[in-house]
Amino acid sequence: MSTAHSIVGRTVLVTGANRGIGRALVDEALRRDAQRVYAATRRPFAHPDGRVAPLLLDVTDPAQIEAAAVRVERLDILVNNAGLAIFDTLGDREVLERHLAVNFFGPYEVTQAFTPHLARSRGAVVNVLSLAALASVPVMPGYSASKAAAFSLTQALRLQLAERGVRVHGVLAGPVDTDMSQDLPIPKAAPAAVAQAVFDGVVAGDDEIFPDPLSAAVAEGWSTGVVKVLERENAALPTASR
Repeated sequence: MSTAHSIVGRTVLVTGANRGIGRALVDEALRRDAQRVYAATRRPFAHPDGRVAPLLLDVTDPAQIEAAAVRVERLDILVNNAGLAIFDTLGDREVLERHLAVNFFGPYEVTQAFTPHLARSRGAVVNVLSLAALASVPVMPGYSASKAAAFSLTQALRLQLAERGVRVHGVLAGPVDTDMSQDLPIPKAAPAAVAQAVFDGVVAGDDEIFPDPLSAAVAEGWSTGVVKVLERENAALPTASR
């Protein structure tokens, strides 16, 4: 994408697009004059705006991912937003595996499938993560572990896809007022405000995007903090493709 990742006239795909942050991201992309928005959901979905193309996509289903990649002819921005959050105690391996299937392997598989599209457009990947990737939430350790893995994946993809002209952004969001967090008795950001901040970060070219008041506190000093310093140092190391 040229012109510093502007959303105007671009084609955007959002997974988990039927509610919460996903639905807000669809609406925000339309507000910013995206040409086409693919709204990827596990169940049939309708939107009143003609620029929205519903796309049946379960991020844990390889066949649906492959079919979606065939259907979408052009793509500028892929937003890996679909997520799963279950309260647990790490006592059930199946629950941890479900978290990893959606929150880690989902973005991995979808990104792999759409990388050729994004390389052609010199586009961007946006992985919707969580502050839980940096500090585990006691009542959701499985979710936290899967988001930590997805954060590491985001860093790895950033390095690898840069060689193909694709930027990779990680959204480190605090609590957002969605169905997923409705049982948490804490202040939450509005999905619409988060969606606006996400696309602001994409347009600005930010590696990490902190889209709400709680995460904004973490953003202070992030670019010169130890995590980014280590990421830059590691980026200079030899890789298998070099």
